[in-house]
Amino acid sequence: MRTYPPVGSLDALARRLRALPPSCGPVRLVAVDGHAGSGKTTFAGRLAEALGGAPVLHTDDFATHEELFGWAGRLRSEVLAPLARGTAARYTPYDWVERRFATTRRRLDPAPVVLLEGVGSGRRAMRPQLARLLWMDLPERDSWRRGQLRDGPELSAFWDGWLPAERAHFAADPSRPYAGTLVLQRKEGYEVLPGPAANDGNAPWPHTA
Repeated sequence: MRTYPPVGSLDALARRLRALPPSCGPVRLVAVDGHAGSGKTTFAGRLAEALGGAPVLHTDDFATHEELFGWAGRLRSEVLAPLARGTAARYTPYDWVERRFATTRRRLDPAPVVLLEGVGSGRRAMRPQLARLLWMDLPERDSWRRGQLRDGPELSAFWDGWLPAERAHFAADPSRPYAGTLVLQRKEGYEVLPGPAANDGNAPWPHTA
């Protein structure tokens, strides 16, 4: 399989994303999904820069300790519905330290591209409004090991609950089979490949940078 060259691939990916047709009102909503610890947040931040400062929406702002994956309804009503109308969204993020939703709301204006980052961001409920689903292609065991090393022993109890919850979520509602693009982190930069759904209504881009 031919691949996009790792060097400069973020700029090439950004150009291709901007060229997609809008999927949620005037917005091209692009999901960055993958296992916990797979590097989604870092990659989304770098891709946002390549997109000229595209906003990044984190599913962690909608999940809670009690509902790790029960956030789809909140995200649709508070963010996707307003964006689909071409209006600004206002949402109340969850505070993981205080274990409650914040008292102030954040504003998200419609932008040419909005990145939706988080585990399960490519889930069934989100896909109808996605312009593209990107999957960070790092196996779950490697991702989880990296995430636990990152978070340290003080969050070991959280990980004890997270691991079976993530496994159950992807067993019932997998994202990777529907990804049009796979992202692999290399020692220098990222490599971008056509995903499993590249030939299933989510056609691949030309394999040139």
